[in-house]
Amino acid sequence: MTNAPILETARLILRPHSLADYASCRTLWADERVVKHIGGAPQDGQAVWFRLLRYAGMWSLLGYGMWAIEDRKSGAFLGEAGLLSAARGLPELESVPEAGWVLTPDAWGKGIALEAMTAVLTWADAHGEAPSLRCIIHPDNVASISVAQRLGFSALVDTDLSGTPTRVFDRPKGAIP
Repeated sequence: MTNAPILETARLILRPHSLADYASCRTLWADERVVKHIGGAPQDGQAVWFRLLRYAGMWSLLGYGMWAIEDRKSGAFLGEAGLLSAARGLPELESVPEAGWVLTPDAWGKGIALEAMTAVLTWADAHGEAPSLRCIIHPDNVASISVAQRLGFSALVDTDLSGTPTRVFDRPKGAIP
């Protein structure tokens, strides 16, 4: 069994999710602004509960997973970032860890995603075995595309995921600019 390490940056603590995060995660995943480009539909309590369980399972089974993002000063929950395996059925994601991030609207536009994911990718480069990582972003999500490009991801292919336009990005190991 692998436990998620705690990663720290100047403003953030990335830590394993806990049961105490359930309410914050419910609020995050129920917000229509948050899910607009991530599936498009708010998630109910059961879906969020299964999400928390999946996060713990990824660390246990795969040795990587998602972290809760916490503000270092206030302790506020700001979102989630990390690596995942989601069995989405896209050939471009087969056997490649997927990077992902999602923030509360209060954290948008403050460089939090870039700071959190820089810590995640630095950890992945040091501890991961995959020669590259991938991420998927809706083509209309300009903010996330900008973050991905600043992190060293480049567009690989445009595809369709469950009827939704999706752009797959690739980042070779060690490519943080």
